[in-house]
Amino acid sequence: MIRQHPAFALLILFCILGITLLLVSHVIPAPEPLLGFDFDVGDRLPTLKERLISSESIFQRTIERRHDLITVFGPRKEQVKPFPKDPPYPPYTLWDFFPASFACPWEVERIGGMGDGGKFACGLSRLQRKQDCVIYSFGINTDSSFEAEALERTQHCEVWGYDFSVDKFGPQLRNRPDLASRGHFFPYGLSGRDAHAPEDKPPMYRLETLMQMNGHFFIDILKIDIEMHEFGVMTDILQSFRNQPLPFGQLHIEIHAWHKNFPEFLGWWEAMEDAGLRPYATEPNLVYVNYARSAPELSEYSFINIRGKHELIGDTPFE
Repeated sequence: MIRQHPAFALLILFCILGITLLLVSHVIPAPEPLLGFDFDVGDRLPTLKERLISSESIFQRTIERRHDLITVFGPRKEQVKPFPKDPPYPPYTLWDFFPASFACPWEVERIGGMGDGGKFACGLSRLQRKQDCVIYSFGINTDSSFEAEALERTQHCEVWGYDFSVDKFGPQLRNRPDLASRGHFFPYGLSGRDAHAPEDKPPMYRLETLMQMNGHFFIDILKIDIEMHEFGVMTDILQSFRNQPLPFGQLHIEIHAWHKNFPEFLGWWEAMEDAGLRPYATEPNLVYVNYARSAPELSEYSFINIRGKHELIGDTPFE
């Protein structure tokens, strides 16, 4: 056919050539920056450092919006009520000023039992094979599902548990012979001051004191659920390590905002932010709301420490 119609063949050749030149000369626009990033990473995946920088940028915008929200419902912070109950019924609670807007740069998974007891862990896979992995858990009660799963999912982690209201770990851990050997329980309490003389009942210890007793310099996972005493404890920890990075990678804490006014809570929270703690997950304690028929004064928060150097952040850009 082509041999019989050389002019037609030539026309086809020119059409193919023209289309090819058009495609080659067409300029493909640069890809848009990835959603949530303030800089262009092109068509590659962002590095760990870039993910952390982007999360910090988003978090700083959250702080700006917090100040805006205070202005709307204050306008002074002293005028903001944590849980307003009276007309005109402003549409907020205390927790709306403190959203968990920082993104953990690794996987986030709820570890432990469903309902009360579980925590949202950041990058547990990063601790899976770590040789000297250390977990501290304050406030055990009868549920050790979080501690048990953290040990089950890692090869070398050990957990130091403290609670003066019980005398052992919960059944989820103590009934697992393969895990129990990596659990160390003590009937002590966590406090902002040491009080553990023979006459002190129960014995209370500061975090720094316990770390020295155990020969630890760093805690990979720190869990605190101590019924409102978290305010004094965290204040002591921040003061003890004020000139250096905090000695833990992530913090899981239940906050009990009973009898706290807004300026007092804000100052405590901002001190944790100044020390490098960034909330990446939060969960209101609705079990408490259901039983107490109360305002949602209890809330779980998970923080990542963006200072220092550890498995979750590598060589941090936030020195």
